[in-house]
Amino acid sequence: MLVKEWAEREHLHPQTVWKWCRTGKMPVPVEHTPSGMWLVHDPKYETPAPPDTKQSRTVCYARVSSADQKADLQRQADRLKAFAFNMGVERPEIVTEVGSGVNGRRRELNRLLADPTVGTIVVERRDRLARMNAGLIESALKAQGRRLIVVDDTELDDDLVRDMTEVLTSFCARLYGRRAAGDKAKAALKAVEDA
Repeated sequence: MLVKEWAEREHLHPQTVWKWCRTGKMPVPVEHTPSGMWLVHDPKYETPAPPDTKQSRTVCYARVSSADQKADLQRQADRLKAFAFNMGVERPEIVTEVGSGVNGRRRELNRLLADPTVGTIVVERRDRLARMNAGLIESALKAQGRRLIVVDDTELDDDLVRDMTEVLTSFCARLYGRRAAGDKAKAALKAVEDA
């Protein structure tokens, strides 16, 4: 990871971090490349590569919530495939699924998670993997020496808002059915904000 990116995540000034790199005072391993760039190798933010990359497969997982969004499913799959090619993957596999992110019984996702030959799973956003507890899935993959790559990893700045949205989505899914849960949760949050 670049020094500037690591500094932002750790809430430090980039100049301070560059100074630490040059003086050897960095709390995490760093690498000085031949081109003069400093790379920070913080295990907290890096996902280790699978042990045997020749045997492992890279799979792009695309999901939409309803059959009405099938056109978006194809666009999502195309974006993931292009991202995988840019990563240097020669033959990325594409797995698509139509189903709610709240539903834990998604056949294709469960197949990917159970298959030890899948070394890397690429998703567009965390909520495409799971609406809730995507972090648990990522931790389980990391413990197996596998990795999850999120293409658009921009998250809400406010963790409380994200947590409330997840909880409301879960409750709405139980009350109103899984399909309309996301819309009901957003409407509830908007009503609270307007009040």
